[in-house]
Amino acid sequence: MAVDFVETAPGVRLDVQIRTEVGRTTSSGWVLGLMSVASFMVALDALVVTNALSTIRVDFGASIEALQWTVNAYNLSFAVLLLTGAALGDHFGRRRMLVTGLGLFTAASAGAALAPSVGWLIAARAIQGAGGALVMPLAMALLSAAFSPQERAKALGLYSGLTGLAILSGPVIGGAIVQGFDWHWIFWINVPIGLITIALVQGRIREGFGPQGAIDMVGLVLAGAASVGMVWGLARANAAGWTSPEVAFALGAGSVLAVGFVAWERRTREPMMPLRLFRSRAFAAGNAASILFTAALYGNLFFIAQFLQTAQGYGPLGAGVRLLPWTATLFIVAPIAGRLVNRVGERPLVVVGLFVQAVGMAWIGRIVAPDVAFGDLVVPFILAGAGISMAMPAAQNAVVSSVIPTEIGKAAGTYNMLRFLGAAFGIAISATVFAATGGFGSPASFSAGFATAIGVSAALSFAGALAGLFIPARLGG
Repeated sequence: MAVDFVETAPGVRLDVQIRTEVGRTTSSGWVLGLMSVASFMVALDALVVTNALSTIRVDFGASIEALQWTVNAYNLSFAVLLLTGAALGDHFGRRRMLVTGLGLFTAASAGAALAPSVGWLIAARAIQGAGGALVMPLAMALLSAAFSPQERAKALGLYSGLTGLAILSGPVIGGAIVQGFDWHWIFWINVPIGLITIALVQGRIREGFGPQGAIDMVGLVLAGAASVGMVWGLARANAAGWTSPEVAFALGAGSVLAVGFVAWERRTREPMMPLRLFRSRAFAAGNAASILFTAALYGNLFFIAQFLQTAQGYGPLGAGVRLLPWTATLFIVAPIAGRLVNRVGERPLVVVGLFVQAVGMAWIGRIVAPDVAFGDLVVPFILAGAGISMAMPAAQNAVVSSVIPTEIGKAAGTYNMLRFLGAAFGIAISATVFAATGGFGSPASFSAGFATAIGVSAALSFAGALAGLFIPARLGG
């Protein structure tokens, strides 16, 4: 994997050229190990819950709307607070704020495990996301500080591989825990790991600070409120009606706040998302493609494990294992794509990759039924996984290569923020379509809703391929 630009974890790649550390760790090996464990735990929880949704739905009698918030509460708080997490570490100390994030994440994991209702679970997931938004960017910053430039690439490669493993293994680990114990243990397992990691970070990692820029709190509030308003409106549309006052107000207020966010970011001196970066065609097109392919990916992952359990009768572990033809392509295709970027440029990889993902998803939507054989799903699973694994590193490289070196941190942070907002909107859109065309009443009803939802995901992926056409051609590195 070309670790200089491939980011498989939902963290932020920071530019080490603008970092000002005040200390060094006693051992770079400790930093690599502890930062990898912390990031693995945070990355795992982004997807580990997807394989438990069917069980959570039965236990709590949860609606499709509640289930999507179980995932989106994490995605939204993580996305909106990601850039702020990095800034807080620069101001107040990266180790201190990393420990704060681990504490929040660990406490919220215990809260999720103890949840007496789905509302409690959703609130705990939101706090988990906030903790993760502190952990991920600061783990990357501390790791970058601990290694010399000659050793940094190898360290980041190991780090990215381990956090990528969390994405790959999330559905399988979640399925094994849910089937072997119960869904509460996918959260309980974080508690001892989190507490041990906090203690070791305190004892083994020295404090460090970064550039002292202002924290854009107004931008943070506007971005968060706009995102929640629009996702809320989409989530409630089927139950309350598209023309209901609740939905109209949520969508309208979210849109107004989004406009307000753009206006504020244009005028403030230190914006959390510098809009001038979007003047670059590569930056704008790379982010647009990323938003669309992440929306497609998460919208589908939200339903695929539920389909294998609800419509086909597999257990949580069986569903997770059957997703491996899809998820395992990350470790096969992404490294190849990373090496090809400098030879063929980003545009062909993004366009072809997202077109292949769209074909795989459309294929699944065409054949999905309660009695479809798993063997019939293997090839479209591989196509969908290979496509996203091809496009992801190329899109990120288009984004970070379009800015000057001192702005790589902001560019990567913006990329990851928009990517996770795309995930939240993808789930909301897919769930809205599913509720309008299917339901949980029978395997046939679920299959009908899932077929329509994955059709929407295929369309989003195809739109991402079209956005990729606007990435400038670039040959050579």
